[in-house]
This record gives sequence, C-alpha cells and structure tokens, in this order.
Amino acid sequence: MTAEIFLILIVALIIDRLVGDPDWLWSRVTHPVVFFGKAIGLFDRALNRGSAGAGALKMRGLATILLLLMASIVVGVVLNRLFGELGAIGFLLEAFLVAVFLAQKSLAEHVVRVAQALRGEGLEGGRAAVSMIVGRDPKTLDEPGVCRAAIESLAENFSDGVVAPAFWYAIAGLPGLFAYKMLNTADSMIGHKSPKYLHFGWASARLDDLANWPAARLSILLVAAGARLYRGIEAARNAIAVALRDHGLHRSPNSGWPEAAMSGALDIQLAGPRTYSGVRVDEPMINEPGRSVAIPEDIDAAVSVFYGACSAMTLAFAAAALVALLF
Repeated sequence: MTAEIFLILIVALIIDRLVGDPDWLWSRVTHPVVFFGKAIGLFDRALNRGSAGAGALKMRGLATILLLLMASIVVGVVLNRLFGELGAIGFLLEAFLVAVFLAQKSLAEHVVRVAQALRGEGLEGGRAAVSMIVGRDPKTLDEPGVCRAAIESLAENFSDGVVAPAFWYAIAGLPGLFAYKMLNTADSMIGHKSPKYLHFGWASARLDDLANWPAARLSILLVAAGARLYRGIEAARNAIAVALRDHGLHRSPNSGWPEAAMSGALDIQLAGPRTYSGVRVDEPMINEPGRSVAIPEDIDAAVSVFYGACSAMTLAFAAAALVALLF
C-alpha cells in the first residue's frame, strides 16, 4: 500500500461515481470481465465433464482457479509495470482501468430503476426490473418482496462489487484487483451448488468466501457511516448493532454482514423465505423487530445510504493517502 496506489484508487472511485458503466462504451469495446468469463468457460468445458468422481472434480476445479488466478496476477504485473513507465498518462490509464472494475453508479442505477418501475408501472414493472439484479423468482414477489430484494442486492453488491475490489487494489495493486475479479467471476459462473458445479466449483466458491471476508466486515462500518450522514446517529448505531446480532442468519458467511447493516440502518426486515428456480428457501428474517413492509421509498433511502457509504470509503482512502505522503 503506497500513496500512489491510494491516489489512483481515489481517482478511480470518483470516475466510477460520475461515469459508471456507459452503454455507449461497452457496446463498442469488450468489458475485461468478459475475457475472464471466456477463460473460465474454456476450463469448464475442458475439465468439468466425463465420469470423474467428486474428488477428481474438486481437484480439477482447484487447478482451474489456481491457474486462472496466476494468469490474472501476471497480467496485472505486466500492466502495472507498463503504466509505471508512462508517468502521468500511466497514472490516468490505471485509474480508468480500476474504475472499470468498480460498480458504484451502475449498481445504484439498477436499484433505482426498481423503485421507478414500481411507481410508474406497478408490481409487474417492479418484478421485471428486479429480475435484472437478483436470482430469485420474480413472480413469487409482492411489492414489499420486490423492495426487499432490491435493497438486499444493493447491500450485498456494495460489499463484493465496490468494497472488495477497492480493498484488494489497495492491498496488492492491479495484480490483487485482477485476481479478485477473476475469483469473483468464477464464483458467479461455477461456484453455485447445482449438480454440475457442486464439486468442480467448490474451490472457487470457498476461495471467493475467503477473499470477501474482509470487505464484508468493513462494509458494516461504511454502511453505518452512510446511515450517519443521511439518517442520523441512531440509524448508524442500529446498523452496527443489527449487523453484529443478525449477520449469522444469512446462508452466506459474508452477505449477511452488509445486508444486516442496511437492514438496521433502514429499520426494516430483510431476507426471510425466498424462491429460486421453483425451490423455496426458508431463512429467518434479518432484523425481525424492524418494519415488515418495505416500500419504494425504502429503496430510495437505501441508495442514499449506499452513496454515503461510498463517499465514506473514498474519504478513508484519501486520509490513508495523506498519511502515506506525510510519513
């Protein structure tokens, strides 16, 4: 962690906050994550087949993710050295590249569309909008369920789409950022517990849990900071209290932290029973003492807290950069 790393990250966060993921750009240029996905798919097709047993598939999956991580680290090292030779231009190029792997504006925009659709098109519009960002069956959701799903997605993706990539870039520069994004992409593609990927994706899922461990816990402090900024000191305290109390109610070892923090900040219930591909998943409500009926205005409030949390993170890196420059 150096002052230059922090300064690049601050610029990247500002770029992502202002620009996001413009359609005009990615309709003409291939997003780097697409290349990650193609590499993962290549290994999947080559190694996740045949009559291999569970142990063999786990070893193949482990070899796959280790090779992909090594390749992503090598690419990160090469680009880091290249940008280092380009001076100020390299600084800006690296900042733009880092911004590509962050998701502040794009995430907020997707979630805001859910509230807008509920207001303008009713329940069916809200279901269609939320189906773009969650995996659960939208037809099973009533309006409060649509609102909860949008808020949960915002909180979870704040951790693994904003905090985690920023954290790993701060720790290990481009190699750390690329390795994290490769791992996170692999988890989303092969890390789920379907019959096809239960064993082959096991290593990717476990390593992704490990990589997201720090960000998930840091996210509760950032959500509390965002709540303090937009909703007051009691909301901030409640965010931390609910996160510490209820994070374990979530099936994920990491997602429960930011979701519980957001639940406390807004004083609403989140999680609970959900349906995925026709299969009902029964889980307890996070923050059961909170309000049971979420409304579109809660989505608006969650986005405000989210942006406040992003601002708090940027300021924290600015403080770290100042300390690094002075000492």
